[in-house]
Amino acid sequence: MPEPVIYNEILIIGGGLIGSSIARAVHENGAAGRVVMIDHDKHVCDRLRALDICERVDKMYGASNADLVILAVPPGVITKTAKQILPHMKPGALLSDVGSVKSSVVDGVTPVVPHGIDFIGGHPIAGTEQSGPDAGFAGLFTDRWCILTPSPITTKTSPAAQKLKRFWRALGSRVEFMDAAHHDLVLATTSHLPHLIAYALVGTATDMETVTKSEVVKYSAAGFRDFTRIAASDPVMWRDVFLQNKDAVIDVLGRYIEDLTALKKAVRWGDGETLLKEFTKTRTIRHKIIDAGQDVAAPDFGRNAPQDIQGD
Repeated sequence: MPEPVIYNEILIIGGGLIGSSIARAVHENGAAGRVVMIDHDKHVCDRLRALDICERVDKMYGASNADLVILAVPPGVITKTAKQILPHMKPGALLSDVGSVKSSVVDGVTPVVPHGIDFIGGHPIAGTEQSGPDAGFAGLFTDRWCILTPSPITTKTSPAAQKLKRFWRALGSRVEFMDAAHHDLVLATTSHLPHLIAYALVGTATDMETVTKSEVVKYSAAGFRDFTRIAASDPVMWRDVFLQNKDAVIDVLGRYIEDLTALKKAVRWGDGETLLKEFTKTRTIRHKIIDAGQDVAAPDFGRNAPQDIQGD
C-alpha cells in the first residue's frame, strides 16, 4: 500500500534519467501530491510534457510553492543552480540534490542557504548508461541505496532529514546518512574509479582497433562488454564527477596503480601463487555483493534488459 503523501509539491530541476525517474516513482508511489519539473533545454521540456510524468513543466524560478526542491543537474552546476533557486524557495522548504559527489556540494551550498530553508545533500546510487527523459523509469530506485549527507544546518535527526528519508524510502530506496567526505571516498572506490578505468580501457581498445582490424569489437567477450556499458555513461556528468572529487579519486587511483603493478610483476615472473591468492580474494568480494542484494548471479550479471541497473 502506498505511503501517504509526504510533500504536497516537489520541484525537480533537471529532466534527465534521474529527474524523470523520480517523477515517475513519485506518481507510482504517491509520495507527493504534485510534481513540477524544470529543465534549461527546451527540447527536454517538450519531451517532459509529452511524456506526461509531471503536473507542470515550469519556468526556471517556479519554486515558490515547492515543499521539496531536488537538483537533478550535473555535479558541476549544482552549487550554481542552488544559488539561483534558493531566493525563490518558501520558508520551511527543503533543498536537496542527487549528485554523486557530496563534499563540494555541501561546502558550496551550505553558506548560501537562507534562514528558514533546510538543505540536505543526497545521492541515489542507481542509474543506467542511458540518459534523457525517455530513459527514466519508476523502478530505478527500488532496493538501491540512497545516501543522504546532512549539513551543519540540518542534522540527520532533524524533522526535515527524517522526512526526506521517508520520501526516498517511499520511492523504494534503502536510505543511509553519511558524512560528505566519507561518502566521496567510498564512491571514489566503488564507482568513480571503475568508471575511470572503463573509460581508459575502452579508449585503449579504440586505439587497438587499427591494429587488430576491428577484431576487438567483433570478438568482444563479456568482460569487455561490461566495460563498454560503463564507459557509455553520460560524459558531461562523469567529467564533473572527476573534477569535483579529484582528491579522493587520485588517492584511490594511487592505491589501484600499486596493486596493478604488483599483479603485473606476478604475471611477468610467472608467480602463479600470488595470482591465485588475489583472484580468490576478489572472487569472494563478488559473492558478498550478490549476497548483499546489490547484483544477481544471472548470466551477464542479469543486465540484459535496458531498464536494469548498471551505474550511478
